[in-house]
Amino acid sequence: MLPSARSHGIGGPKMGNRGCIVAVASGGGHWLQMMELYPAFSGKDVFFITTKESFLKKNQVDGVVIPDCNAREPLNLLRAFVFAFKLIRKLRPEVVVSTGAAPGLIVLFLSYWFGAKTIWVDSVANAERLSLSGRLAGYFASVWLTQWPHLSIPDGPEYRGSVL
Repeated sequence: MLPSARSHGIGGPKMGNRGCIVAVASGGGHWLQMMELYPAFSGKDVFFITTKESFLKKNQVDGVVIPDCNAREPLNLLRAFVFAFKLIRKLRPEVVVSTGAAPGLIVLFLSYWFGAKTIWVDSVANAERLSLSGRLAGYFASVWLTQWPHLSIPDGPEYRGSVL
């Protein structure tokens, strides 16, 4: 089990804390890859956004649950967008890291819009081509990464290694 991030109480991290890192990942492999990245945030104020409460509890990390969504569920995309907008407006993170899926893309976009540095790490599961979210993230990710060398292209996602 990973060590807990500093406790922030019900309200999450200090609102407007520009030193805050927001780590956002959907379930399954996206969350597992984020947990592999978590030690790199050591000593930082980290707040997680994910799609299942059980992920936060199991790993003893501070965070919130965003509505899960995908491109085939426009109403859920809207719910996730509104939720993320309110949260990011309050948090004002300095850096946002996402390992993927639609909720991560929404948070990344809004964080970029609010002036945060944004990092997209496309899932290792996308071995043949970038995910739809991964392709869209390239428009507003400060750092845009793939975990497969053959998917790295000029002006495209960079390959700097694999998380798993």
